Amino acid sequence: MTPDDPEWPRASAWLAARSDPAALAVLGIPLSRTSLSPSAAHTTPGAVRAALRRFSTYHAGCGRDLRDLAVADHGDVDVSGRQPTEALAAVAAAVAALPATIPLVLLGGDNALTRPALRARAHDLERAGLLTLDAHHDVRGLHAGPTNGNPVRGLIADGLDGANVVQVGIGAFSNAPAHRRWADERGITSVTVAEARAEGVGACVRRHLDALAQRCDTLYVDLDVDVLDAAFAPGCPGARPGGLLPGELHDAAFTAGAHPAVATIDVVEVDAAADPTGLTVDNAALCLLHAAAGLLTRITALRTVSVEELRSTAVSPSSSA
Repeated sequence: MTPDDPEWPRASAWLAARSDPAALAVLGIPLSRTSLSPSAAHTTPGAVRAALRRFSTYHAGCGRDLRDLAVADHGDVDVSGRQPTEALAAVAAAVAALPATIPLVLLGGDNALTRPALRARAHDLERAGLLTLDAHHDVRGLHAGPTNGNPVRGLIADGLDGANVVQVGIGAFSNAPAHRRWADERGITSVTVAEARAEGVGACVRRHLDALAQRCDTLYVDLDVDVLDAAFAPGCPGARPGGLLPGELHDAAFTAGAHPAVATIDVVEVDAAADPTGLTVDNAALCLLHAAAGLLTRITALRTVSVEELRSTAVSPSSSA
């Protein structure tokens, strides 16, 4: 085996370092019993951690090294053998146990985790905002209980204001007309792939996050990897041709991590067992890394502002004489 290059830092080592205190928390949610179609999404958090070995800690675009970002990986929530309602309660409890002041990335698992996680992270659900990168509206009926097809509908039933929900990347032939009407009637903002691409996906996400931040106390971003074109996401049962390109999703993840109002990001809907080349898992891992790089730029910017504020308010020796 070729020895590691000491000048090539692996992202897997960064995540495994388990810093305390940490500026970023990571939690695995190995959930798949709530999937509408057969799925082994519960294998994905571990697969994402393993995939990080293939990536370095350096983001060439912003010139940041993730080794400058203290991270704590809290492992996986134990949901094995639990029925859906019990599993989702365990997710809520585990998320609620983490400090609300530390940004959190959740590694799914299927999209059903978004509902309990957002409820656990929001002090007041009516003052929370949700932005999704998703091909689907996720507003199927609740008659069959919580699934990965209805977290948004469930959250609105719980008290989330539909006007505080933005869905970016909606697919052309991926939703029922009744579901679109339901979303429209509740004030949900829907942005198609074509609309997001015309604006620039990162710019589109930033604009909507800025608007949500004006009226919400906390923001949650749901990165459903099936928003990607199916060619880049064979491990996403819901992905179809015509979705976003990987770079566009990664840009959205970076933008979410960099936004000062975003408290939580989840990465969901990847079935690692159905991903023969590992391409989909790599994209999920890159969502984590780009979100972390965005957070590092956020923290660095805050530090810079603080130093500038101190300098602007400092009294020089000559003026105090």
